[in-house]
Amino acid sequence: MSTPAVPRLAKVLLAATVVSFVAAILRDVLGYAPPVLPHSWWNKGYNATELFATAACAVRAARATGPERAAWIAFTVGLGAFFAGDVYWTAVLENVDSPPFPSPADAGYLGIYPASYVGLVLLLRARAGRMSPALWLDGLITALAVAAVGAALVFGVVASTEGSLATVATNLAYPLGDLALLAFVFAVITVTGLRAGRTWLLIAAGFAVFAVADTIYLYQAALGTYDEFGILDLGWPGAYVLVALAAWQPATHIDARAVLRGWAMLLLPAGATLAALGLLLVDHYTRTNQLAVWLASAALLVGVGRFMLTFRANLRMLRRSEREATTDALTGLGNRRALTLDLEHAAAGGVAQVLALYDLDGFKSYNDAFGHVAGDVLLERLGSNLAMAIAGHGTAYRMGGDEFCVLARVGETNPSEVVARAAAALGEHGGRFRVGCSYGMVLLDGDRIDPSEALRLADQRMYANKRGGRQTSEETVHQVLLSVVGEHDGALRDHVDDVARLAEQVGRRLGLDDGDVAHLRRAAALHDVGKIAIPDDILHAPRALSPEEWDYMRKHTVIGARIIAAAPELLPVADIVRSSHERWDGGGYPDRLAGDAIPLGARIVAVCDSFDAMTTDRAYRGAMAVENAIAELERCAGSQFDPRVVTVFRAVLAADSSVPAGDGDQPRTGPRVSPTAA
Repeated sequence: MSTPAVPRLAKVLLAATVVSFVAAILRDVLGYAPPVLPHSWWNKGYNATELFATAACAVRAARATGPERAAWIAFTVGLGAFFAGDVYWTAVLENVDSPPFPSPADAGYLGIYPASYVGLVLLLRARAGRMSPALWLDGLITALAVAAVGAALVFGVVASTEGSLATVATNLAYPLGDLALLAFVFAVITVTGLRAGRTWLLIAAGFAVFAVADTIYLYQAALGTYDEFGILDLGWPGAYVLVALAAWQPATHIDARAVLRGWAMLLLPAGATLAALGLLLVDHYTRTNQLAVWLASAALLVGVGRFMLTFRANLRMLRRSEREATTDALTGLGNRRALTLDLEHAAAGGVAQVLALYDLDGFKSYNDAFGHVAGDVLLERLGSNLAMAIAGHGTAYRMGGDEFCVLARVGETNPSEVVARAAAALGEHGGRFRVGCSYGMVLLDGDRIDPSEALRLADQRMYANKRGGRQTSEETVHQVLLSVVGEHDGALRDHVDDVARLAEQVGRRLGLDDGDVAHLRRAAALHDVGKIAIPDDILHAPRALSPEEWDYMRKHTVIGARIIAAAPELLPVADIVRSSHERWDGGGYPDRLAGDAIPLGARIVAVCDSFDAMTTDRAYRGAMAVENAIAELERCAGSQFDPRVVTVFRAVLAADSSVPAGDGDQPRTGPRVSPTAA
């Protein structure tokens, strides 16, 4: 929300407002009226101030849009009504010995109150939007307390209840209007806080000055001490100046959430409550008027309501914090802390229950294949399935990562059935993935098993099941493919075993986690599976291959990746196999990847495969010595191989005494052959 640029007309009106007010100061405070203008003009300086200020607000209303326009229209109407009352008094009643009361001037004067209230409410709504009920109660407490104090001080003096109905109503309307306006201003200050901006500060100051000046005038007029053309007369035009300046300040949006933060928001309502309480204590010893007592009592009652609202909000916050502390944010299930509390309650209550821990199988492959966002969605879906599967029998929890837990009552239903039903809920498969789970369970028979010991035992059984039970689908597919490779070529099986062992050691030295190392070892073991589609007369040819035969041979990485990718759990393995014959300089195959664009696992397999190929007898050449093979790797580092991988590979060889030396002492003559020839 932004205030439009101040137009020239508004600048002129604001300047005229300030000049007129200065003229009123010169006359009323210093008794000085320069002879530049007629003396009668200076006598009407404060009337001119009201006129120009009202016009400035009218221009602001014309330039505003939406709720702001309605607010400034209300302010313009209120200021204009008071100005009209002043004009009528000056033109008609000022020189009358006994002016009538009430008169049309009083109607104008009183018109400022309702219009100002409406303007304040509309502007607050336009600038702050929806406000918290707590803020409205704070404002109401302050308003009632201010009105009570004002009523105690002046209401009994200024509010005459003698005369006709119109006279009594007018006598009461002025002090009530001033008290209500002053209270309303303090309520707005309480609601908006210290971040309200210059507009609100100027408006609050303007109407506060107006209400105070009007109240003092009524008090002095009732006692017969009012001095016309004194400093008090500057209060009304001064209020006009402040409101006119407020109209053209930059609009500032009020952040109700910012107002609700910090101790500063408590100062006004707390001080107002104490003031109301003090007023009632004083009334116990020195009777004040009934209006002040009623207002102070109302302030205290609203304060009690505010206390109850705060207590309810704090109670909700504590409950929400406790719920969040025991709830998994992703799945909405209970977390480890919730499980610990429930286990303690179960042990204390002596209720027999079954505890089962579950660890997902195949989830990491799913995450690698589809991304972490899809993985989170799967966890959320599986958690929901788990909760529904054991509804009415127990409670589901997520322990973190891909681990879940169930705590179920032992009743008529066989606990093993509940545990198995939960395990089935934690499984899902599709065209490219399969996720299942391993689990361990333990029976909690009253307090005979400590909760922490139960968790440890269930965890132990779960991992024993994971290691010693049936193989996961990844392991099953991997073993089947290795068997295919072995049946096709026993020597090829021995070769891939060596490559896999070396690749695993290099991967661990490069900091890969257990999951990535597992993918790397499988890729190293299966990197030549595509060769089962290559004819033996090409694969074992005791001669150099022709260009056409080389083109056919180079298709084995694509064939191998396609075979492996048929098992969705092995997609990360398939990616490594496809790129296992790419070169660091981009001259490899099949995709001519270069540098870090080649998967790290593929770069590791390339080095390990080349070393094993060079140090193993082939149909078309003898094996190289280990030292010569290492020298060849280092010579090709930076062109064919990743230099960092070669360095780590050499360190692995230095620490691995099981690496066999080749039979050949010298490299074969002719072009040297690296992994692309394997």
